[in-house]
Amino acid sequence: MSYEDFPHGFFGVLEGVSGVGKSTLARVLAKRLDATALHTLTLPHEGWAEEARLRLRALPQFAFYLSGLLHASDRVRQALTAGPVIADRYRSSVVACHEAAHGVTTEEVARLLAPFHEYLACPYRTFYLRCSEDVLRERMRGKQDLKQDDADLFEVPHRLKELLANFETVAASDPTAVVLDTDGRSPDQLADEVLAYVEADRA
Repeated sequence: MSYEDFPHGFFGVLEGVSGVGKSTLARVLAKRLDATALHTLTLPHEGWAEEARLRLRALPQFAFYLSGLLHASDRVRQALTAGPVIADRYRSSVVACHEAAHGVTTEEVARLLAPFHEYLACPYRTFYLRCSEDVLRERMRGKQDLKQDDADLFEVPHRLKELLANFETVAASDPTAVVLDTDGRSPDQLADEVLAYVEADRA
C-alpha cells in the first residue's frame, strides 16, 4: 500500500500506560507516513517534568501539564502544515495520569481541561494501546531509560490498576477512540492495523 498521498491534515494520538509500546509504534508510524512524531511533554517541559512531579502539589502540577499540552497543540498545528503528525500521549494522558497520581476523579480533571478544548488541536483518531500486566512487566524489564513514573506503576500500590481503569474510562467517552490490544503483536502489525483504520475512515 502506498501512502504518498496520505492526508497532510492527519493527526493521530497513541495513548496508554508507560511501557505499552507507544513510543516504538510512534516511530514506526512516523517512518511509514513520513510524519512528525512528538511527545506531549516536548522541550522545554520535558526537562522540568521530574521537578514538577516531585515538588508541585496537585493543582500546580496540573497547570504544568496543561501548559505542556497547550504547547504540544501549537507544535501539532505547526507540523500539520508539512504532513501527518503522530503524538505519543496527549489530552487523555493528562486526565488518566493526574487522577491516578493525586486521587482526584477523571471527571474533575476533565472539567479543568474543558475550557481549553477549543484551543487544543483535535486528533483524527486516538489509539488506546493496552496489554496484560505480565507482558507489561516484561517490557519494563527491557527498558533502558526507566523513569520514576515507570517504576511507580509497580511500586506504588494499585497505581497500575488505577491507570488501566482510567484509560478505559477516558476511551469510553472519547469519540476518536480505537482500542488496540498489543499482546503478541509486533509494532509493524500494530502499524498495519492503525493504517487500516485510517484507510477505512477515508473510504
